[in-house]
Amino acid sequence: MRPLSPCTPSLSWVLALAALGLGPAPPARAGLELPAMISDHMVLQRESEVPLWGWADPGQEVRVRASWSPGEVVAGTDRDGRWHVALQTPEAGGPHSIRFSAGETIEVSDVLVGEVWLCSGQSNMEWTIAQTAFSNRSPEDYRKAVAAADHPSLRVFDVPNVISIEPQERCGGNWVACAPGTVERFSAVATFFGLELQRELGVPIGLVCADWGGTPCEAWTSDMGLYRHGEFELPLARLRVARKNPDRVGASLKDLQAQWWRDLETADPGWEETWWSAELDDGGWPMMDLPAIWGGAEGLGPFDGSVWFRREVEVPDGWKGQDLHLSLGPIDDMDVTWFDGHEIAATRVDGQWNQPRRYLIPGKLVKGGRAVIAVCAVDTGGAGGITGAEDSLSLSPADGEGIALSGAWRYRRGLALGQHRSWPRTAWFHSDYPTALFNGMIAPLVPYEIRGVIWYQGESNRTRAAQYRWLFPAMIRDWRIWWAYGPRPEGPAASYRENAHFPFYYVQIAPFRYGGDTGEAAELREAQMKALRVENTGMAVTMDIGNPADIHPRNKEDVGHRLALLALARTYGREGLVCTGPVYRTHSAVGGYIRLRMEGAHGGLVGRGGPLTHFTIAGADRVFHPAQAVIEGDAIKVSSPEVPEPVAVRYAWGAADEPNLFNGAGLPASSFRTDDWPRR
Repeated sequence: MRPLSPCTPSLSWVLALAALGLGPAPPARAGLELPAMISDHMVLQRESEVPLWGWADPGQEVRVRASWSPGEVVAGTDRDGRWHVALQTPEAGGPHSIRFSAGETIEVSDVLVGEVWLCSGQSNMEWTIAQTAFSNRSPEDYRKAVAAADHPSLRVFDVPNVISIEPQERCGGNWVACAPGTVERFSAVATFFGLELQRELGVPIGLVCADWGGTPCEAWTSDMGLYRHGEFELPLARLRVARKNPDRVGASLKDLQAQWWRDLETADPGWEETWWSAELDDGGWPMMDLPAIWGGAEGLGPFDGSVWFRREVEVPDGWKGQDLHLSLGPIDDMDVTWFDGHEIAATRVDGQWNQPRRYLIPGKLVKGGRAVIAVCAVDTGGAGGITGAEDSLSLSPADGEGIALSGAWRYRRGLALGQHRSWPRTAWFHSDYPTALFNGMIAPLVPYEIRGVIWYQGESNRTRAAQYRWLFPAMIRDWRIWWAYGPRPEGPAASYRENAHFPFYYVQIAPFRYGGDTGEAAELREAQMKALRVENTGMAVTMDIGNPADIHPRNKEDVGHRLALLALARTYGREGLVCTGPVYRTHSAVGGYIRLRMEGAHGGLVGRGGPLTHFTIAGADRVFHPAQAVIEGDAIKVSSPEVPEPVAVRYAWGAADEPNLFNGAGLPASSFRTDDWPRR
């Protein structure tokens, strides 16, 4: 099935979905309703005709009046109660308000007008400020940085992690301004990107964050984007069948996960021996300073399973009978938490590894004096622990100073997943399933006016680089089509096509030591490089800011900076701004060496820290040997005494290679190769 043609004039988005069998059945209406994105504190794209939409009773008239405009816009609902209008926004500024009336009135206040970007991808986009950006600073420097993060005109809308078998009209979420009390929960990459744009442009910035760790590209692509290529026919066919009975899909996975927890609580010694009990003697348990990833702790290492933590606190007598707030920061991945032997809260679903835990302790449990906090943290893969900032662990009343809980906790290893079983993610419909995240997290955002997209994803498609060559460009085009043909007022075709080419800037995956990698990571980076053939795209290279031992490198500030360079230079027209590193273009074999011609050598090619590294060279036998590489102007001469008649060169082709080829502007080159030989 082909995607909608960009030449189709005045196409109705709703009718198109119905024709494809993609649209959800419209719910019954009861009064005026707005989507979550159209709410207090939102940021609208400046100097644009922005779509606004919602629902009301069928046949009703909806009136929309913006505080910056003397007139009002009127729309009628269709037979399903949907309505949409377009408002012309002014130059950047605010705050403004917008009033919606249809029998009742909703006023949306504190509306800013500026630049809006959609920020999406997997965990390296999802990773928060608390987890990454300042983690290599001293606690004091970190606290100062957070305290200074008072940027009321930078606002974030975080889309909740939701899967769906069909495109949804609604999502949860709300707009939150950047402040010392909120910034730690924001995507680090998105925040640094947005802050730099705000500094350089001097306008409000809105960041819409839709991200989910460990997810593949196909989960973020719609039916239309996948159908035409044919490689996902079976999962898409199963999806069409399942749409006839969607309740069974959610229930099957939910039931499997509930059973997994029941079985864990039966097999884990912590439940059998009541390690949550206030009376338990934990004097023999070792100590761990929290917050921390537990990989370096005694007896744990790369452990997946449950780890129990206990901490005694002295509750002030004045708190007796009061509700208390327990803050634990993010816990990777799930947890059950007790206070004085009483279970007070739990996070028994996945996808919440970067969400801070803030639990309420009912006043009836608060006695004053000694109390014990116990946490069973369950990690289902990768790093585990109670993470976040040092000051994210605390116990406090609703108003007043709290007790800091960072520092030494007792801990004990519980049940390993190898003794239990893996967390069920593969009941047939899950977050990795084709279309699942597009349907639940991207479709509800359409057609909110955006300037462009930043994207950080690819690790989960690493072993399918050949497929990613078409899949990633298909996803980009797919999103552009959806935004171009979202519910807008009728008008000339040009008004629909205008947003079909919004900029799409993305991050190339960083160096990491994948187990058993034989070239897959480099081929994935190559596929990302080839996606630059798609119109109005740009790629931020991270060959120098990865971590071979950590798939989530902590330096997200430079990632956000490099994405901002692309936007400032290409979208906002900043002249003379270098936004890319050196790029391989052509090569020629000359005698016993190969000469590589490079573009983007702004300020000259540079071997940072010394001679160029991570070049290899091969002859007709296709066996690569370490090579010497010498810069000659905008070219690189590559040779090896072991290869007298060279045929091909590769640069940084190892999964964890951290090479040193830069341009004079300080931006690195991507890995590349001159051959197209298959992996051995």
